[in-house]
Amino acid sequence: MNPRELLLNSFQAALAAADPLKIIPTHLPSPPEGKTLVVGAGKAAAAMAQAVEAHWPAKANLEGIVITRYGHGLPTQKIAVIEAGHPLPDQHGELTTRAILARVQTLNANDLLLGLFSGGGSSLLSLPITGVSVGELKDITRQLLLCGASIQEINTVRKHLSAVLGGRLAAACRAPIHCLIISDVTGDEPTHIASGPCAPDPTTYADALAVIKHYAVHASSHVMNILQNKSQHNEEETPKPGDPIFKNVKNCVIATAHQSLTAAEHFFRMHHITPLMLGDTVTGEAREVAKVYAAMAKEIRHYGKPFKPPVALISGGETTVTVKGHGRGGRNTEFLLSLAIALDGLKEIYALACDTDGIDGTEQNAGAIFTPDSLTRAHQFGLNPNPLLNNNNAYTFFEQLNDLLITGPTRTNVNDYRVVLIL
Repeated sequence: MNPRELLLNSFQAALAAADPLKIIPTHLPSPPEGKTLVVGAGKAAAAMAQAVEAHWPAKANLEGIVITRYGHGLPTQKIAVIEAGHPLPDQHGELTTRAILARVQTLNANDLLLGLFSGGGSSLLSLPITGVSVGELKDITRQLLLCGASIQEINTVRKHLSAVLGGRLAAACRAPIHCLIISDVTGDEPTHIASGPCAPDPTTYADALAVIKHYAVHASSHVMNILQNKSQHNEEETPKPGDPIFKNVKNCVIATAHQSLTAAEHFFRMHHITPLMLGDTVTGEAREVAKVYAAMAKEIRHYGKPFKPPVALISGGETTVTVKGHGRGGRNTEFLLSLAIALDGLKEIYALACDTDGIDGTEQNAGAIFTPDSLTRAHQFGLNPNPLLNNNNAYTFFEQLNDLLITGPTRTNVNDYRVVLIL
C-alpha cells in the first residue's frame, strides 16, 4: 500500500469509528409509556435520526424534528430533517428551532425527549433571546469564527444569545430527557457540544461579555446593552450545574475523537507502522502547531527518536486560525502548508489533515494531503508558499497541486484528524 493510500485508509478507519448508523443502536433508551419526541441539531443529525428510525420499536410512538447543514440531509419517515445555515445561522434555523421549542413544551411526564446532538448544532439551533435578531447573531458569529477564539469561548457567547442553548431547551421540557451526543470538542463535555441544549452551563453573561471584549468583537450597542443589563442584574441566566431541572436529564457522549484516533492507531499497527498517539486535545494556531509536528518528524527521520521509522504521528483536537489575510483555506490546509514550509522537502514524510465532518473552514474540502515533493511541485506552478500562508490561502496551494481531499458530507463530526507519516 503506497503512502497516499495509507493516509486515506487511516482516515476512513477514523470516520467508521464515528458512524452514527453503527454506534446509535447500542445506545438507544427504552420507549416511554407516552410518545417519544426526537429533536436534534448538527452535521450528524440526519444520520443519527435515520439510525433511530431504523432501530426504534415499530409499535412505539415516534416523531420529531432535527436540523442539519445544507446538503447534509437524508431520507426519513417519522423524523423531519430540515436543512439550515452553518457555520452562520439563518432564518431556516430560527424558524425550525422555534418549532422544536414549541413541540418540546407540549411534552409531559409520560413522554420522552430524545436529543440527537453533534458538532454544528450551535449555529443550526439559531433562536436568539428576545431583543436580538438572527442578523445580529450572524454578525457576531462571523466575527468570532475569524478572530481565533476557541470553540468554548465562541459557545459561551452563543449560549447567552440563545433561547435554547446552554441548558435552556431542557428547562423548557417537562418530560424525561435522554441525549445522544457525538463530540467535536476537546474534553468531550456535553456543555460545549452544540452548546449544550440540555446540559448545565457553568458560564455567565459576564463571561460572554469578557469574550466579546477580549477579541474586540463589534456587537451593536443594542446587543451589548442587553448583555450588560442581564449580567448586572443576573437576569435569565442559563441553568447551572446542580439545577433541579436536570434531575431527569441524561447526556450520553457516544462518539469522540479519541475513539476515532484509536481506530486509526489500530489501522497503522495492522500495517506494521508504529503509531504515536499525540492525543485528541491539540489546540493552538494551526501554523504554530505544524511547526511542532515538523520538529518531531525531523527527530524521528534523522535520529530514530523516540521511535525508528516507520512512524505515524496521530492527533485530533481543534486548532484555530486567526484570519488576517483574504485567501481561501481552513485550519487543516493551513496546518499542512505550514508543515510543508517547515519540512522544506525532507524526504519520506507524508501527511493528511482533515475535518471529520468533511468541511475544512468554509470550503468544500475536508482537508488535504501533503507529500515530500509538495514544495517542488508548487514551484513548478509558480506558487510561493510563504505569501500564500500569510494570506490564509492554503486552499489555493493544495488545489493547484490537486491534493485537496473532497469527501462530501460525512454526516459525523468528531473534530480534526491529523496524521504525519514518517517512512
